[in-house]
Amino acid sequence: MNFLANPLLTNALAAPWFGSSNDSATLSGGEAVASMLDPFGFGRAAMRYWRDSVERNILYWDVMRERGNQYLEHMEQTKPNVLGFETEVLLDGRTLPRPTNYELLRVLPPEHIQIDPQKRPFVVVDPRAGHGPGIGGFKPDSELGVALKAGHPCYFIGFLPFPEPGQTVEDVVEAEIAFLRHVIELHPETTEKPMVVGNCQAGWQLMMAAALEPEVFGPILIAGAPLSYWAGEHGKAPMRYTGGMTGGSWITALTSDIGNGLFDGAWLVQNFERLNPANTYWKKQYHLYANIDTETKRYLEFERWWGGHVVLGGNEIQYIVDNLFVGNRLSTAQLITRDGRRIDLRNVRSPVVVFCSRGDDITPPPQALGWIRDLYEGEEDIIANEQTIIYCLHDTTGHLGIFVSGSVSRKEHSEFTANMDYIDVMPPGLYETTVSHADERSDAELMERDYLLEFTPRNFEELDRDVMHKPEDDRRFATVARISEINLGLYRLYVQPWVQAVMTPEAARWIRRMHPIRLGYKLLSDRNPLTVPLPVMADYVRRHRQPVEQDNMYKALETMASDHIVSILNAWRDLRDSSTERLFMDIYGQPLLQAAVGLYGDAHVHRRRPGAEPEHRRFIESRQNELRHKIAQGGPHEAVMRSVIYVLGGAPATDERNFKRLRASRAELEPGTSLSEFKRLVREQFFILKLDREQALNTLPVLLKGQSSEAIDDYIRHLEHVFAASGELTEHAANRFEQIKALFDKARPAALPSPATNQVPDEKTLDTPLEAPAKKQSASHSNAQRRSPPRKR
Repeated sequence: MNFLANPLLTNALAAPWFGSSNDSATLSGGEAVASMLDPFGFGRAAMRYWRDSVERNILYWDVMRERGNQYLEHMEQTKPNVLGFETEVLLDGRTLPRPTNYELLRVLPPEHIQIDPQKRPFVVVDPRAGHGPGIGGFKPDSELGVALKAGHPCYFIGFLPFPEPGQTVEDVVEAEIAFLRHVIELHPETTEKPMVVGNCQAGWQLMMAAALEPEVFGPILIAGAPLSYWAGEHGKAPMRYTGGMTGGSWITALTSDIGNGLFDGAWLVQNFERLNPANTYWKKQYHLYANIDTETKRYLEFERWWGGHVVLGGNEIQYIVDNLFVGNRLSTAQLITRDGRRIDLRNVRSPVVVFCSRGDDITPPPQALGWIRDLYEGEEDIIANEQTIIYCLHDTTGHLGIFVSGSVSRKEHSEFTANMDYIDVMPPGLYETTVSHADERSDAELMERDYLLEFTPRNFEELDRDVMHKPEDDRRFATVARISEINLGLYRLYVQPWVQAVMTPEAARWIRRMHPIRLGYKLLSDRNPLTVPLPVMADYVRRHRQPVEQDNMYKALETMASDHIVSILNAWRDLRDSSTERLFMDIYGQPLLQAAVGLYGDAHVHRRRPGAEPEHRRFIESRQNELRHKIAQGGPHEAVMRSVIYVLGGAPATDERNFKRLRASRAELEPGTSLSEFKRLVREQFFILKLDREQALNTLPVLLKGQSSEAIDDYIRHLEHVFAASGELTEHAANRFEQIKALFDKARPAALPSPATNQVPDEKTLDTPLEAPAKKQSASHSNAQRRSPPRKR
């Protein structure tokens, strides 16, 4: 290896074949000789490839040395993170009544970006699952970068490498609530609550916080966040079988005891890496080696975060594994805080946007979306709880790509940020959102940006195509949870006292330092004396670099060999995962084992269904009775909003352009109201129409009682102005508008008979109050549009 890696020798050996780079005459002579001795060029191609491969080897190992130095420098920092923006600490979690290692940071915008203090604050919370903080603001085209460009005040919730003594998951949740309250206090000029983004593990933490204190949250975006841990598609999602194949959470307790009460995040990172051995052990490294001249910067930037391992408290990780990964108690409202509060996700009052990807092997769509299926009986149950749930499915990006990829940030995250006010006023229900480019649409002239976010109402049958819920799997995972409790009890009784007796803080630190992943960084750094020649050799190679041509046959053979190695590792992974799944299903599907833990038979309920409980049904009935009393209550504002919702309802999809209509309504009818009050008005009228459409429409003249004929004309002109804001109405919507005008005419003093019909259509459901603009419009509506705009009242 030393012989091949000597650049001086390499240059001397290569010179007879293609000469020195500084001597054109020698080069011409060398080529002439080579042409005579090697008429087909195989030898010349081999020597060029040989020189290129030696140079790439030297540069590759030098990059590994730089990676090791970067790791050591990063880990020696007091507050390491990989944020690409300047920040200042606003609130330190260590000063809270129950201290945590979290902190609230204000993101300072670059000089060329102006922040609008009137805009809604934007808060990003990073995952603490083995890596350090900063991935949400890793690049200019990141979640934070997108929000800053849009002019939003931005904040970041990060954490320190080590937890505070006695810190629990509940303490972290309470700290995040305190941080959001502080952000709200910093912006008294806006009544809109902050939009909060939770990446991966931070997503379920935010959902727990929003269930406990819903009033401090605006729209919530959870990206790649698992909330339903038993869900998954057969043949995929191998991580969900890990708890069963290790016998439960006793192994977590053992690892924490070996760490003297601390759990090394490097173990979690190692689990992630084992999911894709081809990428971990070959593809990622080969990609750097094959593109060493261009990939160095990107590789080192990512490794700075990937290698920034943090430590979790033993109590924290045990709570997570027992209650979430193995117990799956979050999505079924079974978690109780230490002060007796139930963590029920149905208490969340903010719109929830779930962003996941079919290419994600860590949080596949069933685990990101299954909580909806666990918690609710149907879409009507979601509406009854006044909740808005929106999900977006990416086709290809991996787990980290959901919140790291620049293309995803410029597309999906940009649209989520631009539409947060629209999402906040959307009526309750279940929606799927898609992003389309202007080039793909015939109505591109009506779009404000390159992309358009569309929302389509969904039912549970459509949701199940992505969740793929299987009740028989629930019994298997419930069996794992029971086995885990038994094994954990046996471990704590017979093994834990011995392990804790022999472990010391010094031994725990030594074990952490000797972890294979950590050693991989440290051994290839300047602290290893064997790396001393590398920077000198690499500097010489860079000054005399002669990369091989891309059409070199030996380079093509190298690529083919790499692809073959990847296919072998992928085949081994597939065999491992299929064998693990089959073994899991066979073991935990045994009726005898299920009966032994009390789960085989109808006498024992192994899965709580919150949506089917009697008290929840009573809540829905009470809410419906409350709304029935409000059908005839209100005035012209309620009548106009009810009319807008009715005319625009029933469309297959809606998009941000419809928000212009709602903003127009708000600006002209109630210019002094806040967005939250406007949201309340929209939702209440939506519920009234959903509950009893016929009665809701027939009471419109009651709401307009006492209004003059001129005032009613103004309201109709206002409706025409709103409906024309983003294009023409469909024929169906135009017919509905004619019915509304007939109902308004009935409220006129001494009203004359109206030629328009007052018959209410026979639809039984109101899918959505907003309708995308269509190409056709009735003649009556077209004539109405030519009238003068309404006067502001």
